[in-house]
Amino acid sequence: MKTDIQIAQEAEMANITDVAAQLGISEDDLELYGKYKAKLSNRLMEQIKDRKDGKLILVTAINPTPAGEGKTTTSVGLGEAFGKMGKKAVLALREPSLGPCFGIKGGAAGGGYAQVVPMEDLNLHFTGDFHAITSANNLLAALLDNHIQQGNELGIDPRQVVWKRCMDMNDRVLRNIVVGLGSKADGMTREDHFVITVASEIMAVLCLADDMADLKRRLGRMIVAYDFDGKPVTADDLKATGAMAALLKDALKPNLVQTLEHTPVIVHGGPFANIAHGCNSVRATKAALKLADYVVTEAGFGADLGAEKFMDIKCRMAGLKPDAVVLVATVRALKYNGGVPKADLGKENLAALEKGIANLEKHIENLQKYGVPVVVTLNSFVTDTEAETSFIEQFCKARGCAFALSRVWELGGEGGIALAEKVLETLETKQSDFKPLYEDGLSLTEKIETVAKEIYGADGVTYAPAALKELKRIEALGMGNFPVCMAKTQYSLSDDQTKLGRPTGFSIHVREAYVSAGAGFVVAITGAIMTMPGLGKSPAAYQIDVDDDGVITGLF
Repeated sequence: MKTDIQIAQEAEMANITDVAAQLGISEDDLELYGKYKAKLSNRLMEQIKDRKDGKLILVTAINPTPAGEGKTTTSVGLGEAFGKMGKKAVLALREPSLGPCFGIKGGAAGGGYAQVVPMEDLNLHFTGDFHAITSANNLLAALLDNHIQQGNELGIDPRQVVWKRCMDMNDRVLRNIVVGLGSKADGMTREDHFVITVASEIMAVLCLADDMADLKRRLGRMIVAYDFDGKPVTADDLKATGAMAALLKDALKPNLVQTLEHTPVIVHGGPFANIAHGCNSVRATKAALKLADYVVTEAGFGADLGAEKFMDIKCRMAGLKPDAVVLVATVRALKYNGGVPKADLGKENLAALEKGIANLEKHIENLQKYGVPVVVTLNSFVTDTEAETSFIEQFCKARGCAFALSRVWELGGEGGIALAEKVLETLETKQSDFKPLYEDGLSLTEKIETVAKEIYGADGVTYAPAALKELKRIEALGMGNFPVCMAKTQYSLSDDQTKLGRPTGFSIHVREAYVSAGAGFVVAITGAIMTMPGLGKSPAAYQIDVDDDGVITGLF
């Protein structure tokens, strides 16, 4: 069996100008990065803004398991299937981070014959967007420490600096550091921290900004510290906004690439799916809706995190309305939720499947609360049996969901036609009555408790005293109308990753809270969420190499 990178390297890519032509985009409206990558120009974004929107299809999944679900693979295959059926379709996806690529998780370009190419470029430096975000983030950090060094006119309390430095690589030793060591000229000594670039608020800001003016407004109101009186100090206060925006000028433009079958893909942004909203940029999604009849997008992790944030944060802020949701599951993952060890997932086990399918059931119920039609798809494995597949199909139909098998990893677009047909049928026969889960006017604790009870199935919420104090301060600062961004383990509906299936009888514990004032949401942290991951004992980086001809190996 060929690896993903072998399949990608053997592909015959179309010139990106020909891919763009499928969407009616001329070469004059592209900023080319070689033959196979381009950015969409600001002029194009302005030209298409008044066109009618296409249909928006969100791809999400059950809670991730070691068995794998294949959400991005399904998204890519669905887009390829629309192309095979002669539909004008485009994908709108996130950019991968280098951290997971060299760590454990791997990249985010799909898999098998449902991949985005050029795969190596996409998973490595791509068009430099992440570098620009890293640079802007660290410029702000440098200006902040320089302000303190140069007399601290704003009265910044060094014990209340909340802005962190970042880099796009897993490096646990940078989580907690001390800066300013040395002489007086080397700055004030204080504790500092690093996060991975996708966890920078600038990433979330870029992905929620409508245009350059909106980007600068959001950058300017980011809170970097508090002064000795407890008042917030912003990037505008540090006179950092213009310089950061200059670094982000090109990063604000969405990127255009293609699938193995030449379906257009707009790839842009990649905020952390826990402490941020885990979706590609608003600009990319809105551009896609103006350029095609069908737009396939996705959100990070399972539906309890990614889809909830897509609906309650991204759609709320951007005025988007999803027309359908595709919920991805696998027989293997459902059996894992039913208690089967990973080594035994290839054996038929209807009893475990019946137990584990409760996880899928909860995600169906959650998505239906938003008023959006749901299509469940099984990402097919050769070990799946007809009895297992039939059981899941009947289970979904009994709950008002369309159902389709997906074989896109093996067959590309051809293997996604059954799913595409079900999605088209759903779009034609069912109306989306989308509405967010909660109203803006609720208090922050009411919003947190609504998500915990309605989406996670919790009995209630408990708060660390410091978290409750911070939520009250955020409301006092006039930001209580913001949506909440819940940071929770992706592996369970609860905040305990060992509780699989559909846990009951638990509370969610909020141990920390803070406001991302530029992004426009309040983060509530539950459990032990790492914003700077570490490398494993045998990281993927060990296997990656490049030969004398520049051919990369071992990326997957």
